[in-house]
Amino acid sequence: MSLIYKIAETPLEFEQIHELNYRTFVEEIPQHGRNESHKLVDKFHDENTYIICKKAERVVGMAAVRSERPFSLDNKIGPVEQQLPFEAENPVEVRLLSIEQDYRNGRAFLGLMQALVQYCLKAGYDTALISGTVREQKLYGQLGFTPFAQLTGTEEAAFQPMYLTKETFDAGIAGRISKPLVNFLPGPATIAEDVRKAMMAEPISHRSFEFESVLNRVKTKLISLTGAKYVQLLQGTGTLANDVVAAQLSMHSGRGLILVNGEFGSRLTDHAKRFGMEFDTLESEWCQPLKEKDITVSLSSGRYSWLWLAHCETSTGIMNDLSSCQKLCSQYGVTLAVDCVSAIGTTAVDLTGVAFASGVSGKGLLSYTGLSFVFHNEVIAKNEKLPRYLDLGTYAEAQGIPYSQSSNLVTALDVALRKFEHPEAVFAAISNRAQKVRKVLEDAGFTILAPEESAADAIVTLVLPEGFSAIELGDNLFLNGFNVHYESNYLRERNWLQISCMNEVAEKELDRLLQLLPLLTSMHEQVFTTASKGKTDYKEGVVGHERIKNSR
Repeated sequence: MSLIYKIAETPLEFEQIHELNYRTFVEEIPQHGRNESHKLVDKFHDENTYIICKKAERVVGMAAVRSERPFSLDNKIGPVEQQLPFEAENPVEVRLLSIEQDYRNGRAFLGLMQALVQYCLKAGYDTALISGTVREQKLYGQLGFTPFAQLTGTEEAAFQPMYLTKETFDAGIAGRISKPLVNFLPGPATIAEDVRKAMMAEPISHRSFEFESVLNRVKTKLISLTGAKYVQLLQGTGTLANDVVAAQLSMHSGRGLILVNGEFGSRLTDHAKRFGMEFDTLESEWCQPLKEKDITVSLSSGRYSWLWLAHCETSTGIMNDLSSCQKLCSQYGVTLAVDCVSAIGTTAVDLTGVAFASGVSGKGLLSYTGLSFVFHNEVIAKNEKLPRYLDLGTYAEAQGIPYSQSSNLVTALDVALRKFEHPEAVFAAISNRAQKVRKVLEDAGFTILAPEESAADAIVTLVLPEGFSAIELGDNLFLNGFNVHYESNYLRERNWLQISCMNEVAEKELDRLLQLLPLLTSMHEQVFTTASKGKTDYKEGVVGHERIKNSR
């Protein structure tokens, strides 16, 4: 962890950027005149986002990213699109690429380039443009930069316009030795090579005996994993599965009760509203599990014919007590429905006595997103009052194949389910990761949202204190090669960041993440964590950065 990559935020970082800019483009490359301050503030400073490499508190490398037009290159060679040998849809200019001389042959330069490329790809840029000094043109070429147009500058400080795309980066040294991002997201899952291979196989007809055999094998595995009697596979996400569950509940007479202590419990109420169902909600704070005594009071009133809840509340990392709900619903004759989207594949799930439960392929089961499931314990008849695609009975009557299905998704899931032949080992590994994350981060002073006794193993939610930005922290973790969960609206509104433990991760990568988190937060001590775009003068000490922009 000697080198850290991040977006510049603090006055001290900007001070060092101006000093490095001076040493590089005044003293080493005579592009600008000398001054007594030995600092060079870039003319586009207020429009730049600086990606920096730090060793302890020292900035040893930097690159400025600027999307405002005209680019400096536009002013030198004319509109760059007219000079490029291909059509660039969303180019960005990279300027002031500089590494301290002592670090140019080491991994600082390589890591900075990898962080730069990750930043540009996530922000949606397809081409990075630079004016590379001809003194380092060979090095630029090794990193994937390709020359175009004529030289600019002077004889003493000549620059070659160059472009970098994902393809040219991947073909260069930096791209060939780059490691993939380490996945700590609650979805999409990290895909194993055998699952990937199955997904890329030649498709087969969903009406063939071969497909029927694969589908039945998948259904058998899912039933074995959960204890349900039946399961139907749907071509869609968990939202579709919950719509199918809502459709079934809407056929019940009587009023329902929906338990809400997070975003996904709240979404169940939206499903119910759209079906015109009559229901009440029993709500708890987002940081707290639902209390058994409160549920008991509600169900014992005799007012409710069905109960619906999220087993693992992904938005908080709370695991709601399914076992107690099963007992209470059995005791009071209430139909039980459960959203198990984030629970299946991450912890032992017993669907005995559960009328309907939803699940997906792209989370804990570590397959591709695109399949969802509805488990049920009674034979379901077709109901022509329901939309065809949402009628669970139609799936059951057609032996699970009422409409076109993707053999690739089903085959990939079949392969992914092989690892659950001994699910206890999978669940133990997830639990161990979660316990390690909690212990290390709590020891480092972080606050974990979910109380330990009700915490889900699948996901750990960090509550960032006032003065620390979860968005900036998540962006900086991304630049260091880690994908964590922080961009959903419900997380951004609360300044929370989540680490999912459901993916298989090398121990050394988990250790690296846990070492990096305290280091990055300690660098925020002087940061004004605003969402402002651009910066004011660094001398005033008010700074921000244009965060990684992508479609949200």
